Amino acid sequence: MEGFVTLGIFIIFFTIIGIKMGFINSVNTLLNTAYDLLMSTVFYIMAIAVVAGAIASILTEFGVISLANKALSPLMKPVYGLPGASAIAVFTTYLSDNPAVLTLADDKRFRRYFKKYQLPALTNIGTAFGMGMIVSVYMMGLPNPNGENFILATIIGNIGAIVGSIVSVRLMLMKTKKLYDPSIEAEENGQMTYDILEYREVREGTIGERLMNSMLEGGASGVKVGVDIIPGVLIICSIVMILTNTVPETGIYTGAAYEGIGLLPWIGEKISFITKPLFGFTSPTAISVPITALGAAGAAIGLVPTMINQGLATARDVAVFTAMCMCWSGYLSTHVAMMDGLKFRNLTSSAILAHTIGGIAAGIAANWIFKLVIYL
Repeated sequence: MEGFVTLGIFIIFFTIIGIKMGFINSVNTLLNTAYDLLMSTVFYIMAIAVVAGAIASILTEFGVISLANKALSPLMKPVYGLPGASAIAVFTTYLSDNPAVLTLADDKRFRRYFKKYQLPALTNIGTAFGMGMIVSVYMMGLPNPNGENFILATIIGNIGAIVGSIVSVRLMLMKTKKLYDPSIEAEENGQMTYDILEYREVREGTIGERLMNSMLEGGASGVKVGVDIIPGVLIICSIVMILTNTVPETGIYTGAAYEGIGLLPWIGEKISFITKPLFGFTSPTAISVPITALGAAGAAIGLVPTMINQGLATARDVAVFTAMCMCWSGYLSTHVAMMDGLKFRNLTSSAILAHTIGGIAAGIAANWIFKLVIYL
C-alpha cells in the first residue's frame, strides 16, 4: 500500500507543477534552485557555523559557558520546572543543534539531577534552542536594501523563543507528571567523580594549545553542522521555493532557479485572517518560513534573504522568523530520534504536540514584543 500511496503523491505533485510550469521546466527549476541554494546559501551558513562553532568551543573551554550556567541555574526550577543542570542543555543546543542534548542525557552524572518525569522534557527544551547561535548570527547579518538593522529584531526573536520553550516544556511536564510518580529518580545516585555544576573538564596542554585545539575542533563541528543541513536545505527549501514563488516577470517559465506556482502565498492569503493578527506577517508568503522550519531550520532561514530583497519581509518578520526557526528548528525531523534516544518513545506524539504549541507561542510573543518595543 505504501508503494501505491508514494507513487500517487509523486504523480499528483509533478502533475500540479507540470500543468502550471511544464514538466521539463519544473524539473529544471527544481535542480537549478537546489544548485543555487547549495552555492549561495548552504556554504554561507556553513561558514557561519564554522566561525560560531569555534567561538562556542573557546567559550566552553575557558569557562565562560560554565559561568553563565552557574548564574542561570537558579532560574531553571521556577521558570521551567526543571533542575538547574538543564541550563547546560540550553547552552549546548544553542551552540550546536537539537540532538546535542542526547549526549548530556546519556551521562549518568547528568541524569542524577532529574526526576524521571522531567527527563522527557529535555527534548523540548533542547529543540527550542537548537541551532540558536547559527540562526541568530545569520539573521543579524542579513543584508537589507533599506539599510534596516536586524540586530534588535533578532534579540526579540530570541526572547520569543524563550517564551515558546517555556510553554513547550511546561505542557510536556503536565503530561509526564500524570504518567510517572514525581518522586521517582531518573537515575540512581552512584559514585560520582565530580559535580558537573561545580567543575568542568578542560583539555590538556598550555593555554595556547588549548586555545588552538578548542578553536579548530569547534570549527570542525561547524563543518559537520553545515554538511548535515545540506539535505534539508536542498530538498525541503527547493520544494518550498517552487510552491512559494510565482511566474517570472516575462510571464513565461524557462526552468530557471526560483520559479514557482505560488501555492503557499495563495494558502497564506486564505488564512491571513489568522496569521496576520498572531504573527504580523508583512506578506502571506512569509508563512512558508515557519512551515519550512518544521523540517529544517537551515532551510527555513535560507528563504529569508529573497523575501527581504523583494520587500516581502521586514524587521518584525525577522523577529518572528528567528523565534519560530529557533523554537521549532526542524523538530519534526529530530523529535522521534531524540525521544527514542531518551528511551521515551511512547511520549513522542506528546512531545511533538507540546512543541507545536510552543513554536506558535514563540511567534506570537516575538510579534507582540516587537510591537511593544517599537511603540515605546
